Amino acid sequence: MSKKTTETTAAPEGEVKTFLSLTDLKPAKGSVKAKLRVGRGRASGAGKTANRGHNGEGQRSGRSRKRGFEGGQMPGYRRMPKINGFELVNPRQWLELNVEDLEQILLPEENELTYDLLLTGGLMKIKHDGIRVLGKGEVKRKITVEAHYVTPSARQKIEAAGGSIRLIGPAEAAEA
Repeated sequence: MSKKTTETTAAPEGEVKTFLSLTDLKPAKGSVKAKLRVGRGRASGAGKTANRGHNGEGQRSGRSRKRGFEGGQMPGYRRMPKINGFELVNPRQWLELNVEDLEQILLPEENELTYDLLLTGGLMKIKHDGIRVLGKGEVKRKITVEAHYVTPSARQKIEAAGGSIRLIGPAEAAEA
């Protein structure tokens, strides 16, 4: 076996510099503990039952508990929704329009409902994150709708009347 060696060189002012090697590195004193060896007799402090207690589910071999198990008590992750509920940190506020509302919003000569039109018309407030078109009611004329989301029934009714739908994303709405 080779001995541990550290190189020393003379510094310009007469100081001695020492270089460490990987073999010199040790963990801090007290940071490494020996693994507890269970079931090795009474004197070890972890003998007989090997720190598993006496009878019961946890004492038997092969027992596995899922995360969050609280001994049969209703676990915290299942209790929480019943207590006060959950509030969304940043809820989305949508302007929801039904198909029957589209004809009331637009003037008789207009046939296009856009994001800008709703903003300038005062229907779209700053607190709204976008437009959702829902399928309640009927539409009788050809309308082009610009929205963030359109339900399948609303899409069917608008297209049956000869209209079209243009979906816009959040980035496009921010530019407007």
